[in-house]
Amino acid sequence: MAYFIELLVNGALVGLMYALAALGFVLIYKSAGVPNLAQGALVMMAAYLVWYLGSLGLPIWIAIAVGAALMFGFGLLVERLLLRRMVGQPVIMVVMLTLGMEILLRGLIPGVFGAAPKPLDLGIGLAPVIVADVFMNRAYLIGGLVAVLLIAASMLFFRTRLGTKLRAVSDDHVASWAVGLSVERAIGLSWGIAGIAAVGAGVLWGSVQGVDWTLSTLLFPAIAVVILGGVDSIKGVLVGGLAVGILGSVIPGYLDAMVGGSTRDVVTSVIILLTILVRPHGIFGREDIERI
Repeated sequence: MAYFIELLVNGALVGLMYALAALGFVLIYKSAGVPNLAQGALVMMAAYLVWYLGSLGLPIWIAIAVGAALMFGFGLLVERLLLRRMVGQPVIMVVMLTLGMEILLRGLIPGVFGAAPKPLDLGIGLAPVIVADVFMNRAYLIGGLVAVLLIAASMLFFRTRLGTKLRAVSDDHVASWAVGLSVERAIGLSWGIAGIAAVGAGVLWGSVQGVDWTLSTLLFPAIAVVILGGVDSIKGVLVGGLAVGILGSVIPGYLDAMVGGSTRDVVTSVIILLTILVRPHGIFGREDIERI
């Protein structure tokens, strides 16, 4: 029983960190209506950036703050140089553009900074937290708490005046232009905020497994979280992250011993397929009904 609880708790904490990686996807879709398949590469890029700033002698917390500012600027640059050219194009073209960014950054960033894993020390420590004979990974515990705080802050943000404007832009670009809202600025701002979210995910995951190209593979569980929770629901990110993390921990915890391992990705794939087949809009996603 203790083993099951340990898998459950640590899986939930990992799921919260998955949710943080998925948060940037939802922020962009919720505020700009643009699907972003480059979020995994943004997480990797943010981690490399913070590591590099730290290697220059900056204290880690200053490096994180500077990295967040630079990633925000990078998000604005993406909108200005790339996405603005896609105005009026089919959505599939925007999807292909972000996928191309993912592939480009996944190869370019490790090529510039080096592909070997790099340590990112946040001073968390390796000793587990033990509660009633249940061992919890200390880094996962802190990462989960940070993820909850950032997700809660995102929920509050979309209740502000600016957040309401961003939601209006996502609902209808043409109507937003008609009432004087800057769609371009809203999309750029959403990408900038997603860049900040990528810093949080990249730093936390980088401290756990090191900084290298594999951080970009967080896109896969992040997509599972987004599909399950709903592509436009921040609350869905939290619930979807917990579900993906727990199922991806408990099931492989028992199944790996029988089949020889590597079932976590299979579980994630099944979650994606079943969600699309049974509830295409996710648990909390908005279902748009159109008259034909």
